[in-house]
Amino acid sequence: MAEGKDKLRIRLHVYDTDIPVNIRREDEFYYREAAKLISNTVNTYADRYKSRNSDKEIMYMAMIDIALRLQRQKGDSDTSELDKILSALTSEIDGIL
Repeated sequence: MAEGKDKLRIRLHVYDTDIPVNIRREDEFYYREAAKLISNTVNTYADRYKSRNSDKEIMYMAMIDIALRLQRQKGDSDTSELDKILSALTSEIDGIL
């Protein structure tokens, strides 16, 4: 397949801005969902803090919120402890057999 054929140019509406982006076709869903997540998060903070904080501060609040969710999810998917337990159990089973 030609280099440009698997690319797609779309416009994402993020909060109050339309952003043109070039993406891989198979990633379109994820880009659109990411734009929705950002818009919804910024809207939540804007509704609550618009009268007291600048737009820039509201954007930072939204970024921290999203980054925190990502870090928590990353931590939740850490399987190193589970790997240790499985390794110990496997060794124990091998010893018995």
